Amino acid sequence: MTDPLPRDPIAEARSQWVSHGWGQEADAMAAITAVMRTASIFLQRADAILKPHGLTFARFEVLALLGFSSRGSLPMSHASQRLQVHATSLTSSVDRLEAAGLVRRVAHPTDGRTRLLELTGQGRAVLEQARDELNQQLFANSGLQHAEATQLFDILAAFRHRAGDFL
Repeated sequence: MTDPLPRDPIAEARSQWVSHGWGQEADAMAAITAVMRTASIFLQRADAILKPHGLTFARFEVLALLGFSSRGSLPMSHASQRLQVHATSLTSSVDRLEAAGLVRRVAHPTDGRTRLLELTGQGRAVLEQARDELNQQLFANSGLQHAEATQLFDILAAFRHRAGDFL
């Protein structure tokens, strides 16, 4: 990470928006840009924690989804839908996880056209270690107060609902 900047560049951009006559859009521009920058900061922190486990946050999410499933397996199409990623992106993550021995693709017991994505024993162990480290190093030390995290989640959930992200 680089040294902190002396001023907030997003606040400066907001001021520029206002001075150029886009005052009505300035707050939304600043909020959206701040969300994108914040997401980048959190993703960098998560990836740094997960790197020793051979994971990225995207691959961790696959393992976590499988870990939460009652059988430790899901059809690829369900995993893609629940993770809200394109099937191609999921396939890329699964290829790497499978090569590392953390997941495997298995035949569906009743549908010959469907492949299940299954968490291996090694995958479960890596998931547990990675989850514990994310909880300790990132989620418990996010820099957000409990009330702030709750309020931020509620604001973003309301936006995502209005945007059609979920019913």
